[in-house]
Amino acid sequence: MKIILPVAGKGTRLRPHTQTKAKSLVRVAGKTVLEHIISRLDHLWTTEYIFITDENGVQISEFMEKKFPSLACRYIVQKEQKGPAHAISLAAPFIEKGDDLLIVFNDTIFDTDLSQIHELCDGCDGLIYSKEVEDYQRFGVNVVRDGFITDMVEKPDSPVSKLAQVGLYYLKDGAAFMQYLNQVILDEDMVKGEFYLPAVFMRMIKDGQLFKAPEIDAWLDCGKPETLLETNSYLLIGRHHNHGSAVDSVLIEPVHIEKGAVVRGSILGPNVSVAAGSVIEASIVRDSIINGTTFVRNMILQNSILGDAVHLCSSARRMNIGDHSSIELQ
Repeated sequence: MKIILPVAGKGTRLRPHTQTKAKSLVRVAGKTVLEHIISRLDHLWTTEYIFITDENGVQISEFMEKKFPSLACRYIVQKEQKGPAHAISLAAPFIEKGDDLLIVFNDTIFDTDLSQIHELCDGCDGLIYSKEVEDYQRFGVNVVRDGFITDMVEKPDSPVSKLAQVGLYYLKDGAAFMQYLNQVILDEDMVKGEFYLPAVFMRMIKDGQLFKAPEIDAWLDCGKPETLLETNSYLLIGRHHNHGSAVDSVLIEPVHIEKGAVVRGSILGPNVSVAAGSVIEASIVRDSIINGTTFVRNMILQNSILGDAVHLCSSARRMNIGDHSSIELQ
């Protein structure tokens, strides 16, 4: 199996945290998004990981060489932003006859048992992993009849289906898939100037190929600050770890403090992750992500994300407040 990971997106919805780093290197629950994804893939029998990158590709390659040095990786730069299907097409020269293919987009972290791929794909040509959602109007959905996908609808007005596509795809015949993909690009089958994968899959379905839509257990969005914090809370469930130093402090589970982080005279939690090198003093922090080498003193933080090397300090306030007063400090 070969795995394609498109990591070329700008991550504009995550700014300012993606101003200086690739969006897949943003941290959540003690690891980067990319590390969470690779840890869900590295038990598969994979011959090569193919990364589609942008100008931040060197960050990805350096990270992979440091964290996963034993994995065979290839890096391809997407010089023109023409959509997700165009990004995938850049890997075509490296997909050979007999290769099966897994495509994993990095806006989300998934929870599912990928060791069941071949069992699930028995009797069909591929899998388009899905998750039932209530806000189906926000997503492309799979319409399923008799166990197979018959149609795909982008952001439907009516509930023709609530099975949202989650950005995880398996193709039994990777080379054949690439031929369909290249034909879509040659035909300029675009939506608002970009190429998308549903156009490819619908051509394959019309030609008689069969796709199933297995549901994943959890679909964790990492594309926006608010959803990144929700994902942080989900991933911390059952992972109360203090590998750093907590002095005269109260930790309310779950909290993840990395080795090399220091907490003094503070209250942390629930749902707080603190990266190595950070120092938190005389503060109250909950539902937040504190990245590496950041210093926090005399702060009350909630639903916050602090990047690397942030210096955030406040001081005690002196107040003289009369009866029946109402004061809100936000």
